[in-house]
Amino acid sequence: MSQESLPPDAAPEPPDALPEYAEQVLEVAELIPPGRVMTYGDVAEWLGEGGPRQVGRVMALYGGAVPWWRVVRADGVLLPGHELRALGHYRAEGTPLREADRAAQGHVPRLDMKRARWDGGGQGEGHT
Repeated sequence: MSQESLPPDAAPEPPDALPEYAEQVLEVAELIPPGRVMTYGDVAEWLGEGGPRQVGRVMALYGGAVPWWRVVRADGVLLPGHELRALGHYRAEGTPLREADRAAQGHVPRLDMKRARWDGGGQGEGHT
């Protein structure tokens, strides 16, 4: 359908416009304080829609412009392929980490989810 055949009140979105859900996910990512994290599931729960996979998809497609390293897997494993970049951000922000087991590939630490997880409220003590 060409633009000329659209009704005047149905103008198409600009090509660089984000889907509404993506905008909401990115807004939550920007709210997470330095040194804290939320899981993909936490973000979906905060928004009241979608799930961890939908949040992960948004972050994979559009997350580069926000602090992507603050939206994480629930097990605290760093994002595969981006471990070193994320680790640099975590160390700079003072995000609580757990030492890697000797059996862990590359000996990359994990996030200390009990201490780093943010529940979305003020400067709260974490997700309960």
